[in-house]
This record gives sequence, C-alpha cells and structure tokens, in this order.
Amino acid sequence: MDKFYDMAMFVSIVKHHGLAAAGRDLGLSPATMTTRLQALEERYGVKLLNRSTRHVSLTDSGELYHKACIEILDNVSETENLILNGVKEVKGSLKISAPKDIGKQYILPILSEFCKQYPDVVPYLYLNDDISNIAESGIDIVIRYGELADSSLISRRLSSSQRVLCASPEYLAKHGTPLTPQDLVNHDCLAMIRSHEELKTWHFQDQDKKNAITVIPKRFSDDGEVIRYWALEGAGIALKSVLDVQDDIHNLRLVTVLNGYMTNFNTSTSASSADLNVVYISKKYQPKRIRLFLDFLFERFSYMTQKQ
Repeated sequence: MDKFYDMAMFVSIVKHHGLAAAGRDLGLSPATMTTRLQALEERYGVKLLNRSTRHVSLTDSGELYHKACIEILDNVSETENLILNGVKEVKGSLKISAPKDIGKQYILPILSEFCKQYPDVVPYLYLNDDISNIAESGIDIVIRYGELADSSLISRRLSSSQRVLCASPEYLAKHGTPLTPQDLVNHDCLAMIRSHEELKTWHFQDQDKKNAITVIPKRFSDDGEVIRYWALEGAGIALKSVLDVQDDIHNLRLVTVLNGYMTNFNTSTSASSADLNVVYISKKYQPKRIRLFLDFLFERFSYMTQKQ
C-alpha cells in the first residue's frame, strides 16, 4: 500500500481516537484498518499505537511518525492548492488557540481583518489555553503566556507583558488600598484555577527580597475573562496580565495596586515568564496562509497595543 495513504490513515486514527471511527471516515472495514496498521508497524519494526478495546494512544515512535505525517500531508495539500489555484491563491483552514481575554480583545479583530483580505481562508478560533500537545491537537498557532518548555516547537514573543494587581475604584474606595503584599490577606481576592490547581499563592519581589503571600480568595474561576469581569464589578483584587486589562486601566475602570513589586502566578523571576508568545510546530515548508497570518498578526498586534 502507498506510504502516502498509510500516513493519511494513521492521522485519521489519531484524530478519531480509534480504528473503527477512522475506518468509517475512510470507508474501510475494521479488519482492513487493523491489517494495514499491523503492516505499517511491521514495515518500521516499531509499535506506533498502544491499543485497547476502547482507546488508542501514541507511543514515542508513534508521536514522531504522527508529527511527520501531519507536516507531509500539509505540504502535499499546500502544493496541490498552488498547482490548482496558482501561487497567489491563499486558502484552507487556519486553527488558532488563545486565552479568552486576549482572544476576544486582540486576536478576534485581527483574524477578522485577515479573513476579509483572504476570504478563502476558513478560521477556527479556540478560546482556551489548555492545549498540552500541539502536534496532536491539530492547532496551527497557539497564543499563550509564559515561557516554552518544549524545544521541538517554535516560540516567538508577540508582546512583552507583566502581571499586575488591579481592582475597581469602587472596591478600593470601600476597602482601602493595600500598601504591602501582606495587606492582601485582609482583602477580597479573585484567583485563577489552572489544571485543577487554585493559584492563590502570589509571588512578589521587592529589590532582592522574595516574598510569597497565600491569599484567601473570595471567588475562583478557570477563565481569565471571568476574573476580569469580577474585578470590573468591584468584587475584589485580581492578578492579571497587563495586556488583558490595559484598556480598563487606561479608561480608569481598573486601578493597579502594589506597583513596583514583581508579581507572577509562580516563583519564576524571569521577566519573560509573563510575556505573550506565539507557538507553532516547526515546518520546513509552512503553508502560505500560516506564514501570511503570522506576519499579519505581529504587524497588527503591535499597532493595536501601541494605540492603547
């Protein structure tokens, strides 16, 4: 069987989380799918999938093969588009994941403007930051805060940022303004939940002295947009990326407190740990629509943030 079709089959199995569902998508019987997968594994002499009656998962070799298949199939699709439609044609899906605040305030208008210029591009905008494996997710571009641990991916800084503590003028008028990090234990705080962990230990640095304060939050959410909403309505003090709230600060809807202290969700003292980054899989021949959008994103994001 042709290697190209084997790659398409393998990608379909991973996408549909099983041989039976992938077989239905490809019009192949379960027996045929099993035979072809066994032949594929025998060809390379490695196990590509761990299989049970209800679940499949990638082995280390399978993850490498899946990543290569995705890149090759994308390149083939892009080449076909170039041949059929000419080098100036830009079309196909564009899948982007971003945190809700940033996604709605910045990425959405930029993406909409891009699609007006290239109407044959089909956008998918996922407003979350829960992507743990970009290769398996099928996402083209992930926009996220923080430093990158996976060296197999490309990470480019979209904007420098920092964490700020902020609250509404109404809240501060009623409860007072904290003057030191220790004062936070007597305030209503609004805390994020990430990966089921309550982020209620907030870290500070005053000159050379590090300090960690465990606040007693009045409200929790795993959605940064909800935290921002609560802060705006006067429910308490929030720890946010300045990019999320800079328009609110500029228009005096929110006020920053404890300025001069370095704050973050974790113990990292790296200034880049709060920066906004664009992450994507390294590809030798990246689809034209992705290259164009990345250039457009950096240009427009710089313009939009400088206006505020």
